[in-house]
Amino acid sequence: MVEKIITLENISLIDFLGIENQNIKQLAAAFPSSKIISRGNEIKIQGKTPEITKINEILSSLIEHYHKFGKITHTNVDKYISPDLDAPDEIPHPSSQDVLLYGSKGGVIKAKSPNQQRLVDAVDKNDLVFALGPAGTGKTYISVALAVRALKNKEVKKIIISRPVVEAGENLGFLPGDMKDKVDPYLRPIYDALEDMIPVEKLKYYYENKIIEIAPLAYMRGRTLNNAFVLLDEAQNTTPMQIKMFLTRMGPNSKVMINGDRSQIDLPTKQKSGLIEAIHILRDVKGIVMVELKPEDVVRHRLVREIIEAYTKAEENALSSNGNQRDKDYRPRNSYRTAESANTGE
Repeated sequence: MVEKIITLENISLIDFLGIENQNIKQLAAAFPSSKIISRGNEIKIQGKTPEITKINEILSSLIEHYHKFGKITHTNVDKYISPDLDAPDEIPHPSSQDVLLYGSKGGVIKAKSPNQQRLVDAVDKNDLVFALGPAGTGKTYISVALAVRALKNKEVKKIIISRPVVEAGENLGFLPGDMKDKVDPYLRPIYDALEDMIPVEKLKYYYENKIIEIAPLAYMRGRTLNNAFVLLDEAQNTTPMQIKMFLTRMGPNSKVMINGDRSQIDLPTKQKSGLIEAIHILRDVKGIVMVELKPEDVVRHRLVREIIEAYTKAEENALSSNGNQRDKDYRPRNSYRTAESANTGE
């Protein structure tokens, strides 16, 4: 009699084992000569060497399936026990290059427009990519999905996501709680995206072990970011010194994405946007790619696209009627137009 113990790491037990361990019971029923016991995050197998080897192979396949798709069903178990079984295929196969990954609830996450796909392709081929475009075009969501995919595929060892904390109408000093409580609302879109893509228990493990770090931009100073997928979101609200500091944190074997919307700069009126300056300075650097997402890429409510286009038209009209003077109701857009000409696409 031989015994083997398999430890389930970074796995939601209910999603892997099934309700009342039904998936393990199903596997045990297929090998009545062996004994399979699940206790906590350990699975103990007892039996003869040939069967133990087979069971171990099946469990390894199921673990790989879980890490890819986030859940195991009874049909998945049947498929791995009997690969030639003529049964409905519930195993999602990401044969399409469009599929980035499967979410924590089994949903497909992929690019939803040609420009989003261009962004995905640019990140696959380059180590530093700027994603530029208005609100609702999926910059943050696609970027986080690419980061999670890289982590799951073991292309990087960690994910580091940052945003500048820029006050918009409410002073941080007057918000309740400690510093984490004060800045978390600014990072909420990132937390939401991660929760869509990674099971709760696994995400908690990643946070606790700093495999995924989410922090304000100021926390990046002095660090070298190696073997990481690094994302700077809302980069239009960085100062030139901040974005330079961030860009120079890039270490070996890292991917860096910088997202920004040049039409939503929340900096003080006289403060220049670091994103605008970086686009000018870096536009001709080989290996740096800038991908433009447009209103037609908006994946929120259909009215969001109309809102963006209406505001853009109103701002252009304001500029036209005031010449080079700043209209009192709109932010100066000279930098926006210049940056737009600097964008080289992919």
